[in-house]
Amino acid sequence: MSAHSDTIAALATPAGTAALAVLRISGPDTLRLCTELFGKTPLPRQVSRGNYRDRQGAVVDDVLFTFFAGPKSYTGEDTLEISCHGNPFIAQRILEDLHARGCRPANPGEFTQRAFLSGRMDLTQAEAVMDLIHARSNRALEAANRQLAGALAREMEAAIEELLGVLARVEAYIDFPDEDLPPEDVDILRRGVENLRRRAGRLLATSHYGAILREGMKTVLIGAPNVGKSSLLNQLVGRDRALVSPEAGTTRDFIEEQIVVGSHSVRLIDTAGLNPTPTELERRGMEKTLERLGEADLVLLVVDGSQPAAPLPDSAAARLVPDKTLVVANKADLPHRFVAGGLLAGLETVWVSALQAAGIEELTQAIERRAQSFQVTGDEELVAVSARHAHALERARKALEEAVAKIESRGAVELLASDLREALEAFGEISGRVDNERMLDALFATFCIGK
Repeated sequence: MSAHSDTIAALATPAGTAALAVLRISGPDTLRLCTELFGKTPLPRQVSRGNYRDRQGAVVDDVLFTFFAGPKSYTGEDTLEISCHGNPFIAQRILEDLHARGCRPANPGEFTQRAFLSGRMDLTQAEAVMDLIHARSNRALEAANRQLAGALAREMEAAIEELLGVLARVEAYIDFPDEDLPPEDVDILRRGVENLRRRAGRLLATSHYGAILREGMKTVLIGAPNVGKSSLLNQLVGRDRALVSPEAGTTRDFIEEQIVVGSHSVRLIDTAGLNPTPTELERRGMEKTLERLGEADLVLLVVDGSQPAAPLPDSAAARLVPDKTLVVANKADLPHRFVAGGLLAGLETVWVSALQAAGIEELTQAIERRAQSFQVTGDEELVAVSARHAHALERARKALEEAVAKIESRGAVELLASDLREALEAFGEISGRVDNERMLDALFATFCIGK
């Protein structure tokens, strides 16, 4: 095999983390390499057992290997997977031998990039592979699997085909600049472009929920010093993550933990207490609290349920959004004296005792309801676009809005066609039907080795 071969190899499963390690090879010389290593031409998709011998003939390990003939493989090329013992030394020996035989190390995401380039999946499905690897909740896993199965790809393919039909109708008139569009054609074009604009807007509306699925719902705990925010964090996390002390103002910086609540991932952020008369150190901590507050998907406003409601600093009150705020009345094991009024009137309130772990289940259920409320489509249509998709969809929507305006004002057909082509290019970026080598290289570079 030539040393200049484009056959790649990588450790797909990190050695040392399990009893087995999996090495993956893909490229034009894979079949010849497999025959050279194991002395026989393998049957596709059949697991075989054999000794892996290095180039000097020494046995490195007793392995299982499976050959996948292209195009019916992950990458669309001939692919070989070798399962060896998970000893890092063994896996490294095999990798080094493969490299010496002419394979080159795979770049991050290169296996999936080859799958995309060979037409085995579109760009949305390739991105779903990474979402699947990083999924931390049932909903994130479900969304990743749905996208991997082609849910978003089908949406974009339908949008592109519909837009191509509209564009073809418009461009048919470009060769006849002296003829006005018939009224019936104007109505058809308007309905078609409006439908595409609504489709883009509907998908764009899922971007916030997509961020929640991929990163977790940012949930910020705020409140006055010594109301029990850190104790509540420890109860939700299930261990002593934050230092708890009777002394007020223990938390000076923010503490972040990721947990699963129901079927969603939640990023809990415990912040410094909101003291009306802070010291210089407390003031700096409160500044960070206000920063986190502005980024929050949900705010847990923790109050002392055994005391009358205390006023919030104006700087914090101004950043509270009622629809994103949940009042948590702590110390429910003591006589209740807290009454939600003023800014807090009408907000959902959950009573808990962080000390006795009471009310925690009711609180997690309320958090789960808030996370679920961000989903804008039904369970059967769980499509949540990423930030990259959202950027392209926003471009498409703006171009389609411009197109609608030109249709209504009977603008030049050439300008209308330009807007439609802009929307088509934006839709194509999502599915990968637009050739943009730099964008593809940057995207797949975020993948892990072996994928």
